Amino acid sequence: MRRTEYPKGRFTLVFLAAPGDDDAQVELTHNWDREEYGSGRAFGHLAYEVDDVYETCRRLMEHGVMINRPPRDGRMAFVRSPDNISIELLQKGVAQPPAEPWLSMPNTGVW
Repeated sequence: MRRTEYPKGRFTLVFLAAPGDDDAQVELTHNWDREEYGSGRAFGHLAYEVDDVYETCRRLMEHGVMINRPPRDGRMAFVRSPDNISIELLQKGVAQPPAEPWLSMPNTGVW
């Protein structure tokens, strides 16, 4: 992950790529000033396959990211970007066995 702040433009760019696959980067833009874009019908979202969905969610939560749909099934979770874009996290390979605290964690907001 590479993050660059642009104070004059009042935005941050975050470039994400799977480890070892820098050719498949996704650029996320966070505009510092709040602006309503509307969500349309909200069918579009990004999805990332991760090595450990539980560990990924734990790390995100430690950095203040809300887990909107916890990985109760050991397979899938959803978070939202600061601009309310849904991001799906998918367990690579076979789903992990259901485990706490995820199993009893409720959904929060929308995804």
